[in-house]
Amino acid sequence: MILGIDTSLGSAVAVVESDGVIRAQVESADPRGHAEVIGTLIERALAEASVTVSDISHVAAGMGPGPFTGLRVGIAAARTFALGRGVPVVPVVSHDAVALELLLHDALTGGYQDVADEAFAVVTDARRREFAYTVYRGLDDDGLPVRLDGPALTPREELDDVLRTVEAIRRDAERIPAAMLALAAARALSAGRTIAPADALYLRSPDVTMPGAPKRVNL
Repeated sequence: MILGIDTSLGSAVAVVESDGVIRAQVESADPRGHAEVIGTLIERALAEASVTVSDISHVAAGMGPGPFTGLRVGIAAARTFALGRGVPVVPVVSHDAVALELLLHDALTGGYQDVADEAFAVVTDARRREFAYTVYRGLDDDGLPVRLDGPALTPREELDDVLRTVEAIRRDAERIPAAMLALAAARALSAGRTIAPADALYLRSPDVTMPGAPKRVNL
């Protein structure tokens, strides 16, 4: 049983069985209230899935891209839960969850063959007049989205030109489906693969920096 947690956009939590059965998925669209809701969402997801903490074998953590403040809340929650439970954290690129949802939808509706060879870009708002994007094309043999480029940042006014250059269709996302995050983790585990870095994909430096050394004062 995998617990999926992501706070790269809003806040999302899901419980998914290792074979892909979705037991629960709960979300909050608030892009800034991550710390206030993440604990409640975890409790709701476990309750709706009719499982206990001891039933969770892995925690899938959305590693971004996303803003520094929001993203670190979900990663901290995932690591804390996993540490308390004594189970592994499986890092997943948050855009992979969106790409997987889009591709599975096309497969279920019979349109996958028409789009499997088309490149598309998952695009999310990175604030500061920038977009984060990742380019994909189809699913690989393990059922995971094939990442062609990114995650990367670009100024908003340059995004369409960037995607035109790589011949990718733009697919804007306003949420990260935690169930697909957990499913990607399950497929990665089954294939024995690591599909994301262990560190957060902030893509830009945080606003807060360490102060420099104090100035010498000559008396």
